[in-house]
Formats: sequence, structure tokens, C-alpha cells
Amino acid sequence: MRNILAVCTKELYTYFVSPIAYFVCFVFTAISGFLFSIMLITTSGQQAGTGTQVMGTIFGNMAIILLFFIPVLTMKLFAEERKSGTIELLLTSPITDGQVVLGKFLASWTLLLIMLALTLFFPLLARRFGPLDGGVLLSGYFGVILIGSSFLALGLLMSSMCKNQLVAALTSFGILITLWVIGSLSSQYGAVGEFLSYLSLLEHYDDFTRGVILLKDVIYHLSFTGVCLFATFKSLESSKWR
Repeated sequence: MRNILAVCTKELYTYFVSPIAYFVCFVFTAISGFLFSIMLITTSGQQAGTGTQVMGTIFGNMAIILLFFIPVLTMKLFAEERKSGTIELLLTSPITDGQVVLGKFLASWTLLLIMLALTLFFPLLARRFGPLDGGVLLSGYFGVILIGSSFLALGLLMSSMCKNQLVAALTSFGILITLWVIGSLSSQYGAVGEFLSYLSLLEHYDDFTRGVILLKDVIYHLSFTGVCLFATFKSLESSKWR
């Protein structure tokens, strides 16, 4: 655990000594806040359920924004090490590959939590315009954390397989956007469509924004995250034999 925290601390330091963390946090909060203000304006004339409706929509928007921003957070985690040649030093240090993967993932996950923490004033404002369902609030943030973890794990995997940060970011985004929209094919291809729908990230996220937490959705995101982290570990392990 000490080694994992050491890697995590080092990566967080790298994030915050560069403009990346500040830029991503600022732009994420700014865009989310802009969409939040628009929702408040458009629903201000309604009576019941205004706060709940606004937050449900904002949680959906947050996931879409993260779809664009998380590849930026993860692109450097391994790709920069490969490009600079420090990956060999990292892999031969007295730290296991699994600890390296978990430490880097924990660092990016911590930054994700910081980004979400900056939006906690949204519910406080939403309550002033109408009733707010606590269930929607809790399930919404829980869902954003789960889908954000899935995004981070995939981005980490792509970064471990690429030497160029831009290639890692674009590959991550391409795969994520494909998994996001693939559920729209479910009604056109029968049994194959149902399988594609199960793979869809969106299909396993929408219920969270409505205040519903289903075990199958939680298992999906935890499994997706675990598989990607395991694949990242194997990618690092194979690097020792190249």
C-alpha cells in the first residue's frame, strides 16, 4: 500500500506542477456551470421537481463532458514515460507492475473526485429553485464516479500501449465514444444488438441520473474498470520482454 501511495503522490504532484490539472478542473467546472445555469433558467417557471430535474440533466451532461476530458488526464500517465525512456527505470524499480498501475489510477481517480467536488455547490443552488430528491443526488454522483472510473481505466490502458500522448488520447476518446453510442444499434440487429446494448456505457449510466441504482450497472462499471486495469498490468508486463 505504501508503494501505491508513493506512485499516487508522485503523479498528483506531476499533475499540479503543470497546467493540466488546473486547466481541466477550471474548464470542466465552467462548462458544467454554464449548462447548469441554462437548465435553471429554462426550468425556473416550473413548480414541482425543478431541482431534481436540473440535477438529473446535469449528471447526464457531466458524463458527456468527462468523455472529452478524461483522455486528456490519462494520456500522459504511461505514454510520457515511454517517450522519455523512464519507463524502463519504473519497471525495474522495487515496485511491482500492479502497484504502478494502481498508483497511477488512484492519482487520476483522486483528480476526478476533486473535479466533482467543485460542482457540489450546484445542488445548493438547485434547492433554491425547487425541491431536490436526495436519492437522485446520491445516485447521480455515484454514477458519475463509476463511469468516470471506467473512462480512467480505459484511458490508462491506452496510455500504456502508446508512446505518443496525442495518439493515446485520441484512441481513448474513439473507443469511449464508440462504447457510448453503440447501444443505439440494439433495436436494429436482434440478438447482436442486445449484446451491443449491454456493452454500451450509456445504457449502464442513464438509470443513475434518474435516482435508480441497479446492481447490474454497478457490476458492469466495476468489471469494466477491473478488466482495463488488468489489461494495463499485462501491457506493462509484456513491455519487459520487448
